[in-house]
Amino acid sequence: MDRAVDGFLRYLKFERNSSPLTLKSYAEDLASLNDYFLDRVGCIPEPSQVGISMLRGYVTYLHECEYAKTTIARRLACLRSLFRYCVREGLTESNPAQALRTPRTGRKLPSLLTTEQIATLLEAPPANEPMGLRDRAILETMYSAGLRVAELVSLDVSSWERDSDILRVIGKGRKERITPLGRYAVKAIELWLAVREPAPNVEALFLNRFGKRLTTRSIGRMLEKHLLETGLDRHVTPHTLRHSFATHMLDGGADLRSVQELLGHKSLTTTQIYTHVSTRRMQETYEKAHPHSAGNRKSQGSR
Repeated sequence: MDRAVDGFLRYLKFERNSSPLTLKSYAEDLASLNDYFLDRVGCIPEPSQVGISMLRGYVTYLHECEYAKTTIARRLACLRSLFRYCVREGLTESNPAQALRTPRTGRKLPSLLTTEQIATLLEAPPANEPMGLRDRAILETMYSAGLRVAELVSLDVSSWERDSDILRVIGKGRKERITPLGRYAVKAIELWLAVREPAPNVEALFLNRFGKRLTTRSIGRMLEKHLLETGLDRHVTPHTLRHSFATHMLDGGADLRSVQELLGHKSLTTTQIYTHVSTRRMQETYEKAHPHSAGNRKSQGSR
């Protein structure tokens, strides 16, 4: 099984161009499966020795450990992909994971910041020091372009086409997309580049204090710092800026297909979650503002 897993991860990296985060998640999921086999079976079987009953036992074990349904669903998707690879490579005749039932996870509406909260956050980093200018440029860019944090840290200076104010972004599956930058983000990047001091041979757009490329974790720590300073919800994540971007675009009249392209979503279904957020916000505004809404009628009483 170990050789099959190693081959599968190489296949994902070199043939499917999977992101480092996907590879890390799949490696952790498959390590969990091997740990289960060692603990419950006493050995790690070959792919051809794994049957549906063994995998059902593993799923039962995950439920017993009270893993979140989303985690279980991801691990089942990983198993299906692994055994599809094994069938293709002739390591087993069938895919025992195909019959496993994925738990219903539901669709949780993404959290987001209001335009007022976004403005407060973007103005939090100090504009009189290099790291403050960097942080402003990072936050403005993430919100302006709706970037994933992994996409942000992979940006090089050459990713920004100054003549047209667009970014060339490498998204999931190493697919490139083009996204425009707003004037506030452009100005913030210009101010950052004026003080940017990279280490030798470093092309990254955003750098740490040592002139090296930032990590995704560094972005998270930077955001936590400014959330604390502004008094905003400290549970906001870098991805919240992406959610806010999409929702604010739809609130402003952008069509769903355009938002899909800007976000780099493969499926329109993934983007449609933001229409539910936008509709919910519209309903809340109506309930608060319209004099004949259900909420206001209750407060006014009968006339």
